Amino acid sequence: MLYSNKDLKKLIIPLVIEQTLAIAVGMADTIMISVVGEAAVSGVSLVDTVNILLINIFSALATGGAVVAGHFLGQKHPEEASKAAWQIIMFATTLALAISVLFIGFHDQLLRLIFGKIDTDVMQSAKTYLIITAVSFSGLAIYNSCAAIFRSMNNAKVTMWISLLINAINITGNAICIFGLKWGVAGAAIPTTVSRFVGAIVIFCMMFNPKKPINFCGQIRFKFNGDLIKKILYIAVPNGMENSMFQLGKIMVLSAVATMGTSAIAANAVANTLASWNILAGQAINLALVSVSAVCVGAGEYKQARYYTRKLMAITIGVTAVISVIMYVSMPVLVKMYSLGPEAAKMATDVMRFHNIMVVLFWVPSFTLPNTLRSAGDVIWTMVIAILSMWIFRVGASYLFTYQFGLGLLGVWGAMVIDWVFRAICYIWRYRGHKWETAMNRQREQ
Repeated sequence: MLYSNKDLKKLIIPLVIEQTLAIAVGMADTIMISVVGEAAVSGVSLVDTVNILLINIFSALATGGAVVAGHFLGQKHPEEASKAAWQIIMFATTLALAISVLFIGFHDQLLRLIFGKIDTDVMQSAKTYLIITAVSFSGLAIYNSCAAIFRSMNNAKVTMWISLLINAINITGNAICIFGLKWGVAGAAIPTTVSRFVGAIVIFCMMFNPKKPINFCGQIRFKFNGDLIKKILYIAVPNGMENSMFQLGKIMVLSAVATMGTSAIAANAVANTLASWNILAGQAINLALVSVSAVCVGAGEYKQARYYTRKLMAITIGVTAVISVIMYVSMPVLVKMYSLGPEAAKMATDVMRFHNIMVVLFWVPSFTLPNTLRSAGDVIWTMVIAILSMWIFRVGASYLFTYQFGLGLLGVWGAMVIDWVFRAICYIWRYRGHKWETAMNRQREQ
């Protein structure tokens, strides 16, 4: 077997800790900013939805680089893996810089285009947060790319420690800037930007270790390698389109939520933060599965890819069920931490308890299973299914439930579950066949 239980623990446990840190700090951020008021929470949550769209693009590029590097490692070609790693750093950083310039220069137009007419105080908070955090996109791109490469080397401990550093800077900075300096929304945005650049610098420097199978020693050439970029983008573009359409769909749904009032926006923001705890194990194992299955596919070991997929999915469902039970019982206490009004608190509690149940049943086959398909190069299928499901079920049903049936915020979250169910059916059907196993061979022939 390519991975022993010890190897899997070495990869997964640091990723779980890393995800826990990220979610905990995100939760603390929201709690801290809630002191400034519901308008600040709403403005930050709206911009975070846009920021997540960009994070997904950078993550897709990083995943493309990690999959290609993983294939080379499985084939015992570390030099080619290192070349692929450097190419993704250059490409992702260049793209991030271009997006930063666009977002800073046209922030007002972008926010009004996406969210339409919202309360003046909410819009002001959103502008402040967007301008400051947009500066950090290049740092975010570098960090995500390097982190994905370390995971492809089965070394998630590095990303865990750097994540700890990033989150420590972020949470300490928030405490100083929000409570001490009274900078409001800017007090939440500035530490986020600083922490991202610190993390990027540290992990980038660590890539110059010649003892690692993938490293940047001797790779610094400011010239794009067309063949490697093509291989990376073959994985990254469909994955990026899938993630981008997914997040764009969420923004469209959020536009419907925005019409429900400030309480609904705040409740949705809090529920999204709490929902992250439900899928904590899944998010960590998704990252691990990309690396594990890419190496298995690169080595031609498809049976092992299937074995590890089943094993990691079973672990994810079990851990998710335990977390859901704990959260369901403690939900009223968790919601109280956010200083919401009575109406917003009730909405947040209702949608989260609904989420606690549904996530155990449908989330894993919807979001964990397709990572094996992507690692084998079967990216077109997963992209088409994800985009169709997002726009037909999550977006379409959200507007139907909101405007036709008047189900409010709970209707929006119900539409999300319908999306999960459709994805799960399609991905399970695809996985049970064998077409995904030959996707990488077809790519090579092309």
